[in-house]
Amino acid sequence: MIAYFAEDINLPSIHQEAVSGWVREVAKTYGKTVGNISYIFCSDEKILEVNRQFLQHDYYTDIITFDYTNGNRISGDLFISLDTVKTNAETFHTNYVEELHRTIIHGILHLCGINDKGPGEREIMEANENKALAILPKECHIS
Repeated sequence: MIAYFAEDINLPSIHQEAVSGWVREVAKTYGKTVGNISYIFCSDEKILEVNRQFLQHDYYTDIITFDYTNGNRISGDLFISLDTVKTNAETFHTNYVEELHRTIIHGILHLCGINDKGPGEREIMEANENKALAILPKECHIS
């Protein structure tokens, strides 16, 4: 089950049913099935609080993924700061809706086993994000 929540911010206007289908399709390309996925959309302040409390990191980020995957069944809680997504869209000169979907799938790719912290891993992650965005359903492109 894929669920969408908002904490201290309004839910973004995304096509939840289409996004959920897309997430399942992307996971399947990695030989994974989807268990319980919770997207928690929040502000910069909330994600900073989560980062400090659970990861002992003192900085803002666009997404924090808590991985509860068991075997090939991916599960997790994904906190997404809509403030940082907006800032990233401006910084990288991309559309906000595209940046939001990139962030949404970024967490799923982590659950599928793709990392982005080691040498060369960022480029691998970005290539996989682009591959996933290429199959994003058309109804998701509308903000």
